[in-house]
Amino acid sequence: MPISDEFKKTLTDPTPLYALAGAGDLAYEKLREVPAQLEALAADRKGTQERAAAALQDAGAALAGAQAKVTEAVNALPTDVKELQAKAQEFAMQQVGRALEFAVKAKEVYDELAVRGRTVVDTANAPKDGEPQASAEADAPVEEVVVEEVVIAEVVVDEEPAAPKSAAKKAPRPRKSAAADQE
Repeated sequence: MPISDEFKKTLTDPTPLYALAGAGDLAYEKLREVPAQLEALAADRKGTQERAAAALQDAGAALAGAQAKVTEAVNALPTDVKELQAKAQEFAMQQVGRALEFAVKAKEVYDELAVRGRTVVDTANAPKDGEPQASAEADAPVEEVVVEEVVIAEVVVDEEPAAPKSAAKKAPRPRKSAAADQE
């Protein structure tokens, strides 16, 4: 029964819940910082406008440079098909490596969120000052008691058979004639 054991483990594993709680806590923490950042931006509006204008000029210069590089790259494209295939294969292998790196990073972030969520859940479930702690008896499993109820019903049988009901026939619908179909 390894499949059922694995299924039970999947259903009882609280890690996704902890990861969700950790993500919520992280979002809450980041959202608490937003008002202070907005106030800082509002106070430095003129400086922000100057930085935006400078960034726009830099972007225009970068666009012109990028257009020149693209034109140069198109002119320098190799015409050898085998060389193109080799470069495509190398590029594909690089992308597979990057995908694996991203998968590892995603797993690390998931685990960090799960740890963060576990602390959030533990602190939320921790007894507060003045609240009595649960006793060991409250944590003990409760034994289930099964109660079966037996119902006795009395059956009465009529000795006279019921009169048979006559079956009513439906009148047949009038059929269309072949002459009516041709019109």
